[in-house]
Amino acid sequence: MSVIGRPQGSCVTVRTFPSSSLSRCAHGSDASSDDATCGTPTWIGRGLTCVCFKKKGAYERICMSLTPLQEQRLQRLKHRMKIYFDAARPDHQDALRALWSATYPGQELQGLISDQWKTMGWQGRDPSTDFRGAGFISLENLLFFAMTFSTSFQRLLNKQGGKRATWEYPFAVAGVNITFMIKQMLDLDSSKPRTFVGTVFIQMLSENEWAFDLLYCVAFVVMDKQWLEKNATYMEFNDILKSTRAQLEKELLSDDVLQIEDMPSYSLLC
Repeated sequence: MSVIGRPQGSCVTVRTFPSSSLSRCAHGSDASSDDATCGTPTWIGRGLTCVCFKKKGAYERICMSLTPLQEQRLQRLKHRMKIYFDAARPDHQDALRALWSATYPGQELQGLISDQWKTMGWQGRDPSTDFRGAGFISLENLLFFAMTFSTSFQRLLNKQGGKRATWEYPFAVAGVNITFMIKQMLDLDSSKPRTFVGTVFIQMLSENEWAFDLLYCVAFVVMDKQWLEKNATYMEFNDILKSTRAQLEKELLSDDVLQIEDMPSYSLLC
């Protein structure tokens, strides 16, 4: 890991490079070995000029900033996350219809409230009730997945490949939970990045405005892969979600991952 500085301002931009090039935190020598775990911030200076991380027994400083582009894209993403699904809004209705068309091409939708939605993995006849946990962006994520990686989307939707459990995870509801999990992992509710993985993601966001949506697609295929490897059932879904998060964090913090497409698990998408 190394940092790229700016001549003015209190912060600089973070890029991921070999961690040996990180500068040591000036106040790390006085910190207790119990103050933090690997990758967890132990101190955040005012203005986010420095965050200290404990890694392999030593504290390392990562200086970071939000460039105008990063700030713009981060605020745009946060705005998306604040939008609740509103069944009365025509654009939200259109997005729901678009999801149906992308999921079941050529199959007519009987209505926005219909038993047909249950086949996609919603809990009831009205999918709008399931968006409350993650908002409209969870619908956007599903639609992005369906339209960008249709083969992977259909494979997971139809539970193709591997030995499947009798009681499988509901596809659509799982997608909403994945959106919520990623929001928590990246700590996007905070005003500024407070974690190493969140900071790395913001750098990726400057490279690709659709980084969150791409990460969502990666997370979905990772979750399904772990589901199969562990022969999981629906009662173990939360455990699988936790292990999925751990895998994503590991890959995002890898030295050679500079964008979502560099993540090893990105290759699972097709």
